Amino acid sequence: MAQTRRLPPPLPFSQQVAIFSRLAESNPKPETELNFTNPYTLVVAVALSAQATDVGVNKATKGLFAIADTPQAMLALGVEGVTEHIKTIGLFRQKAKNVIALSRILVDEFGGEVPDSRAALTSLPGVGRKTANVVLNSAFNFPSQAVDTHIFRVGNRTHIAPGRDVDEVERAIENNVPVRYQQDAHHWLILHGRYICQARRPRCAVCIISDLCPYEEKTI
Repeated sequence: MAQTRRLPPPLPFSQQVAIFSRLAESNPKPETELNFTNPYTLVVAVALSAQATDVGVNKATKGLFAIADTPQAMLALGVEGVTEHIKTIGLFRQKAKNVIALSRILVDEFGGEVPDSRAALTSLPGVGRKTANVVLNSAFNFPSQAVDTHIFRVGNRTHIAPGRDVDEVERAIENNVPVRYQQDAHHWLILHGRYICQARRPRCAVCIISDLCPYEEKTI
């Protein structure tokens, strides 16, 4: 029988405060790097971002959102119209179908408005828990934690939020990161993972929290 990997304890409160105070000082108002104009375009952008880069999604949605920034306008384009705009990103055919399907549900069941409920959001095609958490955080200012591969890596390397899977890391952030930093925590962590604490070779020499991080394989 395989043994369950033992997790290290999360960093103590004082170190959590020290880390997030530095991240906050460095970037006081972190935001998602996906371009959007309203909750609906954010839902679409995040749904399109699966297995695609934010840069690639932004290029694809620039023209799309210029003509369709409501579910009604998106439905008028149809699957073929959406496909034509997003064909440069991965899985574009299925994503186009999902965008039209979620737009139809928003119109038929939610009066054309994006619901501020995780359960309602995850009922939409192509919208999982991570997408719902991004929307709740960035569109509705709810301190939800959208854990992706970057946050999973940073949470475990730094012991800010150790976890065996994304759900455990999400709970660890909620349980251990001071409340004052919860609203922006996932933005700071994803940006830190994307640009500093990278997967193959973390940039420890320029990391502002390196002295507080217990990661043993630091680069020089």
